[in-house]
Amino acid sequence: MNDIVISARHINKTFGKGETAQVVFKDADLDIERGSFVSLMGESGSGKSTLLYLIGGLDRDYTGEITIGGQNIAGLNDKQLSDIRCRKMGFVFQFYNLAANLTVEDNILLPIEMSGRKISDFRQAYEEIIEITGLQNKKKSYPSQLSGGQQQRVAIARAVLGQPEIILADEATGNLDAASGAEIMQVFKYLNEEKGVTILQVTHSQECASYSNRIVHLYEGKIYPE
Repeated sequence: MNDIVISARHINKTFGKGETAQVVFKDADLDIERGSFVSLMGESGSGKSTLLYLIGGLDRDYTGEITIGGQNIAGLNDKQLSDIRCRKMGFVFQFYNLAANLTVEDNILLPIEMSGRKISDFRQAYEEIIEITGLQNKKKSYPSQLSGGQQQRVAIARAVLGQPEIILADEATGNLDAASGAEIMQVFKYLNEEKGVTILQVTHSQECASYSNRIVHLYEGKIYPE
């Protein structure tokens, strides 16, 4: 049996109530194997980002069952869920969400510090991810001194420094030009193939989706394989 690291079963999600209610998911299912690189595609408003937030525990208003590494996240309290997000997941968003007053190095190390873990334990991993993302010469720079592609690489480094099993990426190249977007996708592909990180990305770009090894589509509240 395949090793399923993310499982979403019988997911139902609605925005609003009554006549204005909008059904986003109706009995939707999705299984993602450990070590896979999956692209989630669909029309604008189809629920791509919503599904990512449900899987990441950022939105808990749904019915059904979502398990991460075999653990049902619906039964977790806020602290337990935060711990799973901190230790098992890395998030990369369309907007880089970097702290403007912190250097590249401090931005990358911030989640480690905030989680109460020892930065010294992650120094080797930090140096490795700095090299992977090509930021060796930017450690002491501030976000305002970086290009969009460089800022997104900082966001990726920050997301993977804690060595998560899963990266959830929401339109990670949406604010970038084609060349910068390709650089970001190469970083994702490296992390997936060489480090075994499971990646679930939301994208509207066929070019970005071509880097993945599986594509699924959202349509009318259901999830379909390509």
